[in-house]
Amino acid sequence: MFKLNLPEAPLKFSNRNGKPTIWDFVRKKWLILTPEEYIRQSFLHYLMQHLHYPASLLSVERGLEVLRLSKRTDIVVYDNAGQPHILVECKAPQIKISKHALQQTSIYNLAVKARYLCVTNGLEHVFFQIDYAQGSFKQIKELPMHASA
Repeated sequence: MFKLNLPEAPLKFSNRNGKPTIWDFVRKKWLILTPEEYIRQSFLHYLMQHLHYPASLLSVERGLEVLRLSKRTDIVVYDNAGQPHILVECKAPQIKISKHALQQTSIYNLAVKARYLCVTNGLEHVFFQIDYAQGSFKQIKELPMHASA
C-alpha cells in the first residue's frame, strides 16, 4: 500500500464483497482496508515482532469515555499486571503529526493512564513517557521493549 517507516510486516490482504480488506490478527477478523487501518495493523506487528509484546497484551479500538464523550483508542498495550502501558494513536500517512493529534492522545490518556504515548502516521512516530509521580512528561526516542524481551 504505502512505504512506511516501520519494518516490513506480514500483513494479509483480501477482497471481500468487492472491497479491499486487511486481516486484524488481534481481533481475528477481516476489516475494510483504509490508510489508518493499514497503519494500525503495521504498528501492531511492530509491537509484537520488534518490541516483543504478546498479542494477549494488545487491545485494538476499545471504547472509552473521555469528558463525557464516547471515543475509541487505536491501540492500548498492557503490562504483565494488566495495567495500561502504552497508548498508540494511529493516523493515515497523509495526516501530519500535529499539535492537535498530540492533544487528542493526551486527552484519551486522561482515561487510559498509560505510562507511554505514541502518535504515528506510519512515516513519523512521536513518543512520550509520562511520570505521574512528578506530574511531568518527556519526549523519548523509542518505546520500551516488553519486559520479558
